[in-house]
Amino acid sequence: MMVNQPDGEIADLRARMRAFIDGEVIPAEPVLTREGDDARKTLDGLRSRAKELGLWALGHPADIGGGGVPFLDFVYLNEIIGRSEFGQLAVGSVSMQDTLMLRKHGTEEQKKRWIPPLVAGDFLPSVGLTEPDVAGSDPTLIETRAELDGDTGGEPLVAVDDPGVADAGYCSVFARTEPETAPRHSRISAIIVPTDTPGFEIVRSIPTMGHDPSDHYEVRLTDVRVPAANLLGERGKGFVVAQDRLGPGRIFHCMRWLGQAQRAFELMCERANSRYVHGTLLAEKGEIHRYVAESAAEIHAARLMTLDAARAMDAGEDARVQIGLIKFWGARMLHNVVDRAIQVHGALGLTGDTPLEEMYRRARYARIYDGPDEVHRMSTARRLLRDPEAAPWR
Repeated sequence: MMVNQPDGEIADLRARMRAFIDGEVIPAEPVLTREGDDARKTLDGLRSRAKELGLWALGHPADIGGGGVPFLDFVYLNEIIGRSEFGQLAVGSVSMQDTLMLRKHGTEEQKKRWIPPLVAGDFLPSVGLTEPDVAGSDPTLIETRAELDGDTGGEPLVAVDDPGVADAGYCSVFARTEPETAPRHSRISAIIVPTDTPGFEIVRSIPTMGHDPSDHYEVRLTDVRVPAANLLGERGKGFVVAQDRLGPGRIFHCMRWLGQAQRAFELMCERANSRYVHGTLLAEKGEIHRYVAESAAEIHAARLMTLDAARAMDAGEDARVQIGLIKFWGARMLHNVVDRAIQVHGALGLTGDTPLEEMYRRARYARIYDGPDEVHRMSTARRLLRDPEAAPWR
């Protein structure tokens, strides 16, 4: 049975997190959005404050230095964290996909080297899983390749070509290591490449949806050499590593989108209840009633679907159908709700005087990253056609 609302300790944590996000992070957004030294100092101050309040790194497992909040409980917290685009940076949850990935697939040396600074927030992770010349939605097309330079496992790996990654302490590079005769999903391996490795070159920050600099980078790897011990997981099993990183991440995304949608919904209602036009308040007009009702229904449906996916994953069930459904449904929901909120605000909604125009850009982007809507619909439909019993209501 799915529980819609948490109780006990998690309810208290949610209340404390809400006070921090709404009371301290959201008011700092105008400074954080501007980049530069002031933004960095402000973010550092928020991170210190989160640690003081006992809100830092709550979702990271306790055995790696985190708060140890269970997965399903943390999903409830992510709904609050997501109310601000800067929430996950402020409370140290932005690196969870990587700490969980390293905890499951990393060697003891890899865990010792990389997990503590990720949990502490000393640097951010990055991932190289897309390239400019091949479709990112089909990672079997990756052209980046890595080769053993020697006859033993102790010899270095050489990675070449150009994946697009973010600037961080290291990059999890997914590269072709196996021959064309290997099965399509057994040709790629994951390799940890520190960003200070010679040959690792940051070419540019890629302008995205009005952001320059952005948090997406193009890098060039030219004769980059790292020890074979930097192989993450088994050779040729990069897709297994990638899915174990992406699966929880998609649920985290969807729950944060709910936080964004709920905030946009609140702004829409505030505007409708205060804006007078053509003889009445907007709140008295039938079209606005439709906006409010449809938005509430879509948010609630997406929330229930996301919590069910998290429940299934937390129980160790195969949650691929649930995750596929919430990825495209949640992204569309966010886009719809923010769009309606902008419409209710009129010209004001297009300006930087409200957070809505920024939310709208992020919402549009959500329909592409971590797999475009079309791919999730296609893969989910195929699974259901093969096995209708896999439907989440069965």
